[in-house]
Amino acid sequence: MLKCRTVWKKLAPLARNSSTVCRYNVRRPGLNAGRTPTCVPTTHMSTGPAGGGKENLVYAVLVGVASVGAIGYTYQTLKGDQRRYDERIEELSSRPHKAAATATQPEPPAVPEPEQKAPEAEAAEPSETTAPPPGDSTPSSPKLPSHSPYLLIGGGTASFAAARSIRARDPGAKVLIVTDEPDLPYMRPPLSKELWFSDDPSVTETLRFKQWNGKERSIYFQPPSFYINPEDLDKAENGGVAVLLNKKVVHMDVRGNKVKLDDGTEISYDKCLIATGGVPRNLQVIERAGEEVMKRTTLFRKIEDFKSLDKVSRNVKSVAIVGGGFLGSELACALGRKSTETGLEVIQMFPERGNMGKVLPEYLSNWTTEKVKREGVKVIAEALVKSVAFKDDRLEISLKDGRLVKTDHIVAAVGLEPNVDLAKSAGLEVDSDFGGYRVNAELQARSNIWVAGDASCFYDIRLGRRRVEHHDHAVVSGRLAGENMTGASKPYWHQSMFWSDLGPDVGYEAIGIVDSSLPTVGVFAKATAKDTPKAATEESGTGIRSESETEDTATSPVASSAPAPTAQHKDDYGKGVIFYLQDKVVVGIILWNVFNRMPVARKIIKDGEEHADLNEVAKLFNIHED
Repeated sequence: MLKCRTVWKKLAPLARNSSTVCRYNVRRPGLNAGRTPTCVPTTHMSTGPAGGGKENLVYAVLVGVASVGAIGYTYQTLKGDQRRYDERIEELSSRPHKAAATATQPEPPAVPEPEQKAPEAEAAEPSETTAPPPGDSTPSSPKLPSHSPYLLIGGGTASFAAARSIRARDPGAKVLIVTDEPDLPYMRPPLSKELWFSDDPSVTETLRFKQWNGKERSIYFQPPSFYINPEDLDKAENGGVAVLLNKKVVHMDVRGNKVKLDDGTEISYDKCLIATGGVPRNLQVIERAGEEVMKRTTLFRKIEDFKSLDKVSRNVKSVAIVGGGFLGSELACALGRKSTETGLEVIQMFPERGNMGKVLPEYLSNWTTEKVKREGVKVIAEALVKSVAFKDDRLEISLKDGRLVKTDHIVAAVGLEPNVDLAKSAGLEVDSDFGGYRVNAELQARSNIWVAGDASCFYDIRLGRRRVEHHDHAVVSGRLAGENMTGASKPYWHQSMFWSDLGPDVGYEAIGIVDSSLPTVGVFAKATAKDTPKAATEESGTGIRSESETEDTATSPVASSAPAPTAQHKDDYGKGVIFYLQDKVVVGIILWNVFNRMPVARKIIKDGEEHADLNEVAKLFNIHED
């Protein structure tokens, strides 16, 4: 081999010259056309005397010997490298199995099925300094999509409305909803309304309920068959909507267009919607009261809260509801009706003078308070909670005026705190006055990030910047955000409404700013049998009234020809309209036991005009017709 190397050193200049001639001829195809390349005639140098002689023959022999030697050297080198490489790979591949091998039986085991590899992988878990071999990791959940064109954070009404809107405009869209709840998207209003009036003992399992009109429906927007599995989203040819349950987005990288889940998984996106809703507030005195008090306190928001409170109401003697707003009043009426059958004591306490005191004018708040009392509820008004303690297996609620209330369980219904946990990592602005993410007229917080539902703080062209926590707003804002995520570029000009039912006989719908501190004008009439929530659902066919009314618009409402009453009886609030005024302009309207007239109310607020006689305006709602 050394001799070959010596010969090659002497012949290398000749070989390079020959190679140069070959390359030169290749680069001159025009001159070489029809001629034999210069580097080819080397064969003639060894076969004939022409043009070469003995010198050429010697040259050819030496080049051949050098070539054979070089080939042999290369072969030996590669063979040695391959042997060392194989030995190294064999050594590395045997390392992770050493620990497991000592614990196995001497006889060779049968080849395991793929699902049988988990115990072995767990036993052979590498140390912190050793990287696990490919394909030999601990079992994990099904592979999740690493990218989703449309990523929706939150599994509530706004997310579902957005997903449906996206699919309507982009039929092949792939939509991934990430929710920290264990349930598919569902509607929240029945949790404090119709579900409590069900005669089905298994309602907490089926979550099916009868509306006031007797029709049965599920709390879920769609059955499980509507959705596709998250792990199948990437390969779904026609797209679809997938829901990733029990996962929480804990970090947003807006520059990288990706999010991180609480289990460390990262998912990138093209367009993202934040619809995280809110979390129920609690009283600080309850939070400071200790573990025993907290264990006996319900913050009502989700399906699991409904199930828990239903179970509690069957096993305790007394429940105290703290809060006189929509949720507190609905739960008080619902549990109050159950008390007539089970003997459950239901207490409702609030700091206002009357029920719904922050929303309704005083006279109507007082009437509502009496209505709640007739439902079997013990009402404690002007109640400011000073402290809560657990004594003798009961909760003691001390009020600031010295009153003491004893109960077994507390339901805190004192409002909602918008969930803005992602604001810091995403660099999104939170409104200091109303809370929630500040968005523009198209519900955008950033160029490819939208916000809808309870967590959005939007600018109302009629009423200024607002944040709304109602079902109708979640439906419409979610729908609009979904449209804008597909390029619609529509502004949010909708005046959302909300409704509340105190059982099947009394209900109201409201729109705009309804604040009892504003001047109000109420016009009432005598109610008939059709002026109830039950009758309204029979006419509309749905208990979620905003789902039907939001599609309608009012262009030229026709006023009733019946004259307005000149006087009102003190307690005659069967049905009516309450106008809320700012600078003599109507900014809010409550329809009291008046249904299917919300488009008219919406147009009045949209017009923003002063009205000399609101009795005439009330005629637009036909409240004086029998």
